Amino acid sequence: MDQEYDAIVLGTGLKECILSGMLSVSGKKVLHIDRNNYYGGESASLTPLEQLFEQFFGGNKKPSAEMGRGRDWNVDLIPKFLMANGSLVKLLIHTGVTRYLEFKSIEGSYVYKGGKVYKVPADEMEALATSLMGMFEKRRFKKFLVWVQTFDVNNQSTWEGLNPNTSTMQNVYEKFGLDDNTADFTGHALALWRDEAYKTAPFPATVERIKLYSDSLARYGKSPYLYPLYGLGELPQGFARLSAIYGGTYMLDKKVDELVVENGKVVGVRSGDEVAKCKQVYCDPSYVPDRVKKTGQVIRAICLLNHPIPNTNDAASCQIIIPQKQVGRHFDIYISCVSNANQVAPKGWYVAMVSTTVETSNPEAEILPGLQLLGTITEKFVKVSDVYEPVDLGTESQIFITKSYDPTTHFETTCTDVLEVFKRGTTESFDFTKITHLSLEDNE
Repeated sequence: MDQEYDAIVLGTGLKECILSGMLSVSGKKVLHIDRNNYYGGESASLTPLEQLFEQFFGGNKKPSAEMGRGRDWNVDLIPKFLMANGSLVKLLIHTGVTRYLEFKSIEGSYVYKGGKVYKVPADEMEALATSLMGMFEKRRFKKFLVWVQTFDVNNQSTWEGLNPNTSTMQNVYEKFGLDDNTADFTGHALALWRDEAYKTAPFPATVERIKLYSDSLARYGKSPYLYPLYGLGELPQGFARLSAIYGGTYMLDKKVDELVVENGKVVGVRSGDEVAKCKQVYCDPSYVPDRVKKTGQVIRAICLLNHPIPNTNDAASCQIIIPQKQVGRHFDIYISCVSNANQVAPKGWYVAMVSTTVETSNPEAEILPGLQLLGTITEKFVKVSDVYEPVDLGTESQIFITKSYDPTTHFETTCTDVLEVFKRGTTESFDFTKITHLSLEDNE
């Protein structure tokens, strides 16, 4: 550890591994350290199944024999899906990490309305057939979707009399005559906003998100989401391999005693008697408790099922979003489900996760609407996690800290954070135009 590095990355969570890969590809000399003896940090996939029981129940409980071989399970602690056309897939392709991973598309995307689960229409045929909306509403919705596809912020003739700078998304809904229910599923299941604040903001951001959903859907047809075989733990390892190819050095099971700071600026990282010198540090909040603030909590329940989720056409994998309004909340509830089709469980078993932002002093009661949709739950693992973000941008200290993971079941917010941290650290935006071959088809 006696040489100097351009950057030291602490923690092998997904965000840190992506940053490590991006920095290495950008020509930086990177040292990557994790105090754990496994990759993935908070975003690890636990295998064998015994490891999950151990983590949640200590030695007090073991998996039952009916759950098959422990090593056939890969259970994500924080499951998320990738938007087929989203930023993470672009990063994976740009950095070449796709060489180490195989993806499968998620079978369906669903939304909860009035006590029932509905498939989010995947195309015009489904939109016309869905019972989510009445006949006249369908026509208005179709007109709205056509406008979304043609809208160009630089071409006034596509604005339909709306002003991108001053018109809000609520104004757009009113303009197209869409009712509250349609607005609800558009904002939460298509644009993937977590609360209602987007309605009073200028509309282009929401239109971009709906476009991303449609473009991602067009790639594979069933749903806009992809998921790596063998679980999300494969992603950090893919980026770790990438970083190693570009000369990055990895150290697992290495304790970090302190960040060495001189004149307010980081100059190294100490582990025991050794100090590795560096110009910058990138890390997750757990490594710098004095430089982050708690902004809330997330509750996640991992549920093992021996059947598909009811009312999802027996989907081997799916996502269900419960828009907050439907259950009298401020934030949405997210459900994700994967199975043997994704190589994360033995045949006949499913791993479902219900998560949301904590709003009350009884978090488990808050996810009940989600748990009730799952049918019989064989085993449940519940965890409430604090959410942290850095107290400053890190430009003075050169310590750049990622935010904790939110409860969403997709990676778009994760990527936004990674790209912002990358920009703060390198003073340049990551250049997506460098990406020439945008295709995951090699893996299909």
